[in-house]
Amino acid sequence: MADSMSTVSESLPSNRTEMESRLDRLVRENRFTISVVFPLVGGILLVASRLELLPPPFAFNAFLILLGTFVMRSPLIVGTLPLFDRKALAGVSALALYAYGIEYTGVETGWPYGEFYYGVDLGPTIEGIPLGLPIFFLPLVMNSYLLCLLLLGDRAENSVVRLLSVIVTVLAMDVVLDPGAVALGFWVYPGVSPDGGFYGVPLSNYAGWVVSATVAVVTLDWAFDRRALLARLSGCEFMLDDLVSFVILWGSVNVVFGNYLPALVAVLFGLGLLRTERFDTGLFRPSWVSGNSDHD
Repeated sequence: MADSMSTVSESLPSNRTEMESRLDRLVRENRFTISVVFPLVGGILLVASRLELLPPPFAFNAFLILLGTFVMRSPLIVGTLPLFDRKALAGVSALALYAYGIEYTGVETGWPYGEFYYGVDLGPTIEGIPLGLPIFFLPLVMNSYLLCLLLLGDRAENSVVRLLSVIVTVLAMDVVLDPGAVALGFWVYPGVSPDGGFYGVPLSNYAGWVVSATVAVVTLDWAFDRRALLARLSGCEFMLDDLVSFVILWGSVNVVFGNYLPALVAVLFGLGLLRTERFDTGLFRPSWVSGNSDHD
């Protein structure tokens, strides 16, 4: 028994650095499964649920939705984990509270997104708001922030250029996400017909996202050391794999339901990943993309 306990103890990470190293290795060794298989399977299950091809309890199974979301988010979570100090933790915690607050306000009053309600069970709730909301919302902002840092290069040193670029990118992500989510029935805007607004999404939703995106981007910009983020990005090839999952999942869902403009925007995100040499699941890399010795 003592030997068994000793073996278990030795197998556990002894400090934060070792734990982060093990998590890095776990994600790196499973990149294709995480960023390609999960979004493809998830997309199939979601579309099948919407088309009533799956019986309960598999149709829109809240546990599977949360599990799949967490797995697809894991490269971003693991990638940013070494950067979490007290300031970053405070900023992310404040944004999580803000996400709950603004979502509750939206459900109760219709401001700032427009009147809506959830059409699919997304797991446990707090006052009607999904408990998993931060894992749905915050990565959209962080992915946008990281992508813009890479695409802007030295221009990211200009605060106005950096913040405006990220805010616009967050809005572009919602242009992809919301039409797909509405098509699946995740949330419903009762005042908008399926053919109204922007693929069933009221324009007020995007006005609301200007508010939410601005608050979130400014907070994250304050919370994280930008140079430390760039240093981590240069040595962590999987850090934007969550964005690969986003392109595959929501791009596919939009194509299935005929939301071709949102699908095109998803393709543009894919091209952005190619431009930054990040559309790489560990199994392939375009021949014209120069390799980085840190990533090989």
